[in-house]
Amino acid sequence: MSQGVRAFGMRRSRYLGLAKTHLQHLSIAAAINLVRVGAWLDGDDLAPTCISAFQKLCFAA
Repeated sequence: MSQGVRAFGMRRSRYLGLAKTHLQHLSIAAAINLVRVGAWLDGDDLAPTCISAFQKLCFAA
């Protein structure tokens, strides 16, 4: 969801009506999947995630 909002502007629909809005969301989802497949084929690393305090404690031990 976050990627769709940042890269494709999914906050507001361009269309009125449920059917056209649904079609827009499906096309954006397909575009996001193509971007992700392209990144996977290029070997790009995933975004770093936060490490919890418990994980930091386990790594330190």
